Amino acid sequence: MRYIECVLDTPEEEIDSRCDELASLGIGGFVVESEEDFRRFLENNHQYWDYVDTELEERFHGVSRLKFYLTDDGEGQRMLRELLARFPAVQNRTVEDSDWENNWRDYYRPIAVGSKLVVVPEWEEIPDGGRLALRLDPGLTFGTGSHATTRLCLQALENWAAPGKRVLDLGCGSGILGIGALILGCESCLGVDVDPKSPDVASDNAALNGLHEDRIRFLAGDLLADASLRRRLGTGYDIVLANIVAHHRWPAGRGPACH
Repeated sequence: MRYIECVLDTPEEEIDSRCDELASLGIGGFVVESEEDFRRFLENNHQYWDYVDTELEERFHGVSRLKFYLTDDGEGQRMLRELLARFPAVQNRTVEDSDWENNWRDYYRPIAVGSKLVVVPEWEEIPDGGRLALRLDPGLTFGTGSHATTRLCLQALENWAAPGKRVLDLGCGSGILGIGALILGCESCLGVDVDPKSPDVASDNAALNGLHEDRIRFLAGDLLADASLRRRLGTGYDIVLANIVAHHRWPAGRGPACH
């Protein structure tokens, strides 16, 4: 089915009154996008600060708008004419259902990291240049290679990865760091994340790179609360990766051991 996506730039102080005007025309289901709301969300949710990169901040810089959808049929076209008569600045375009399923992929392209790796989305061709390709389908978990902390961790791994080294990836997300460690030459990796979706996504990403459970495994659970999970992880890792949000802290004497 086709829809008409409408965007109306609106000053922050006029959003409520503009919503009332649109509702009077029979339009509902507004999405409010504003820099103020974005900043307010971050102030009240400090645990998400580490997920915010420069690109995301720039997307919301100066933004204050309403977004809503009309059906692309006779009734929707009639409502659009009424809208344009009252609000000539309404931006509109026609979209398909399938656009919403796959358009997010347009934001991901191969990313060169450090001097050795290139992170390549599953649906993209591996670029020329001789870099080691790290295939990735980010799915619904954190870790695509576009975030600065992820890139810096992968870049640092170039200096520490070596044959025979065992790796522990805390907060493994999509598995990108553990997979990167093995592509760079490490022997094995065990990853863990509080997100129950993470092991399946990370295992699928490992398989994209020809890596399986004999070398890399992923678990779900809360290491801070689950002593049995900590025992399962054990000790003696050569490299511990922890690209996690800043509010997580290891209690004294309860963190993983490495050498």
